Amino acid sequence: MTVNLLDLDGESLTAWFAEQGEKPFRAKQVLRWIHRSGVADFDAMTDIAKSLREKLKARAVVAPPAVVSDKLSGDGTRKFLIDVGNGNAVETVFIPEDDRGTLCISTQAGCALDCAFCSTGKQGFNRNLTVAEIIGQLWQANHALGAVHGSERVISNVVLMGMGEPLANFDNAVTALKLMLDDNAYGLSRRRVTVSTSGLVPNIDRLGDACPVALAVSLHAPNDKLRDQIVPINQKYPLKELMAACRRYLDKAPRDFITFEYIMLDGINDSDAHARELLTLVKNVHCKLNLIPFNPFPGSPFRRSPADRVRSFAEILMGAGVVTTTRKTRGDDIDAACGQLAGQIADKTKRTVGRVIPLMEARS
Repeated sequence: MTVNLLDLDGESLTAWFAEQGEKPFRAKQVLRWIHRSGVADFDAMTDIAKSLREKLKARAVVAPPAVVSDKLSGDGTRKFLIDVGNGNAVETVFIPEDDRGTLCISTQAGCALDCAFCSTGKQGFNRNLTVAEIIGQLWQANHALGAVHGSERVISNVVLMGMGEPLANFDNAVTALKLMLDDNAYGLSRRRVTVSTSGLVPNIDRLGDACPVALAVSLHAPNDKLRDQIVPINQKYPLKELMAACRRYLDKAPRDFITFEYIMLDGINDSDAHARELLTLVKNVHCKLNLIPFNPFPGSPFRRSPADRVRSFAEILMGAGVVTTTRKTRGDDIDAACGQLAGQIADKTKRTVGRVIPLMEARS
């Protein structure tokens, strides 16, 4: 059976080489060729014996998912559409900034969590991505950005904030994370790799044990009644349980804070009262608040909070000593902004229309 080596982290690749009768250092050599140099052709791995290269050609491949399209925004953001087969394509976004380059990676074809304000959730859900499909987005982005064969690193930060809930694809996401951190692969710092979750409490604990990286929690509401409506997973893991999981995670995390993401929805969750309620909620969690302007998509009932409302909300938080930032909207001219990723999903949930919350209902 042919193995796609992109599916294997360092430990798994070492075990696979042992099965082939090869020494452990061969795994490190091949890992560096595949991920550091972006090489998929075994014949190009010139410091490996020809006999081993022939064995690899017979038993393995390096097969990243194909890039279907590559769109460039006016602000420099690039959105890649990645073919993951059977009518499914996911989106990957590169965001260049003066001091870093961030790649936003997808972990599922669609998303089953159906958050009310997110375009991805309205597409339904097909399946989890494989390790090769997750890490392959980084592999392909490095090629597109010219960051292979020992050239200067362009991608300094990776966030698992694209399509899907990373912690619902736990094993494959963690294996991909280990490759991102491996010095023989991408060598990223744990502080520069972030997993975003809507709040799968048991798997927050598992992540802390298996591969602690920076954690961002999609909070978006300061109380259970409102969050039940706009982030439905809250009905299973309410805020009290989520805050406790965040406190536990801080004991193992590479950063001394959790980032709480909070999308600003006009008239829904953006009042001064909501800000004060939010302060009460997070008072026992060392955190940073990231306010996100809502990015509209067809069929959404929501509107973006006015700029002065966002400023007032932020001032209340900062006045209480909570570090608060407002995310700059990037790539919205190519639908690459937060909440806009849709891709192409062969929906297994048979969801013909997204779950739309009437605005009056969501305000209650």
